[in-house]
Amino acid sequence: MQINQIVNVDLVKQMNSAVVYKLIDGQGPISRIQISELSQLAPASVTKITRNLLARGLIKEVEQQQSTGGRRATSIVSEHKAFRTLLIHLGREELILAMMDLSTKLLKRQNLELPDTHEIALIEEYLIEQLEEFIRQNEKRGSELIAIGITVSGFVNSKNLIEDLPHLVLNEPWDLANRIANRFNLPTFIGQDVRSLALAEHYFGVTKDCFDSLLLRIHRGVGAGIVINHEVFQGYKSSVGEIGHIQVDPLGKRCLCGNVGCLETVVSNSAIENKMQQMLEDGYHSKWLSLESHDIEAICKASNKQDEVATELIEHVGVQIGRVLAMSVNMFNPEKIVISGEITQAKNILFAAIRKTLETHALPSFVVNTPLVASELHNEDVIGAFALIKRALWDGSLLKHLLAGQNDS
Repeated sequence: MQINQIVNVDLVKQMNSAVVYKLIDGQGPISRIQISELSQLAPASVTKITRNLLARGLIKEVEQQQSTGGRRATSIVSEHKAFRTLLIHLGREELILAMMDLSTKLLKRQNLELPDTHEIALIEEYLIEQLEEFIRQNEKRGSELIAIGITVSGFVNSKNLIEDLPHLVLNEPWDLANRIANRFNLPTFIGQDVRSLALAEHYFGVTKDCFDSLLLRIHRGVGAGIVINHEVFQGYKSSVGEIGHIQVDPLGKRCLCGNVGCLETVVSNSAIENKMQQMLEDGYHSKWLSLESHDIEAICKASNKQDEVATELIEHVGVQIGRVLAMSVNMFNPEKIVISGEITQAKNILFAAIRKTLETHALPSFVVNTPLVASELHNEDVIGAFALIKRALWDGSLLKHLLAGQNDS
């Protein structure tokens, strides 16, 4: 019983510290009195917690507006520049390494091609070598590297093990996060890339004001991230939102997953580019596109210039997206729908087609007041990894590590 009480006391301390830090980080400059009122914590507890946070350098005091007595009121803000995070995105073909401070400011970035191998041990060895070199080149005196965030284009289970990757065969779950954490002696957090991006959108983007939302990411693949009650929906099996593998064309192309005619085979970047190439080879004429130049960005630009071929293709893509989104809307009824990816460069034509299809395939009462917007996040391929670290700060798990050894007196 006594052990449980000790554990509970430690957990309460961790949660209280997290509540205070999150208020400062999200609403600063903020006074201790305001923190006490918003958190419902006693002023003495707030003073104690902020003392520890100040001592660790995670927050700092600033003089704000003058009070009625002429003295400047002291407020608190979070410290961003003194701390750095290391971000890793392991994609289908590329490895991206980046550094951000705690304000989401991108400090460094490096794009690398993955070695041409299916051996997980070789991939891991390459990743660690590149990470060591990236850290060595970007060390800065006066700033502290506090955590590592990893996102992958695959399934990550509840034990933070990678269970599946679209481009590699895993004979057993891959404990990449623990291996990285042990090698670099830093707290390491891992998640699926699209779900992590949905979390980033909720923290820093256009769904920051939403209770729940649905994000559709279209890039090399197609996936969804669902936020419910301010939390990313993971499900018991930790693998949800594979919207890209809903069948839209029973006679379509074979998908990487083994099925035929999945949404991903129609609306991913490569699928759109391949379809445009086929249209041009079949004799469709475009003023702006050619067999030598028809990548996704060129197609979007041509569509924006009222190019008939590009517009026809973007509208077709919008209809297919709309049909699948209608199923998701009928199931989840999200407060807002966000589309992320290069294709949003043609959002006027794309969104019109999606909206029209939603209105004919989803429940009218679910669609009528549901905004459809483009993501405005920068660094979409690594911001999700940063969101995992920010969540760990705000829920207290990383904060506890950073405050370890601080004086509780």
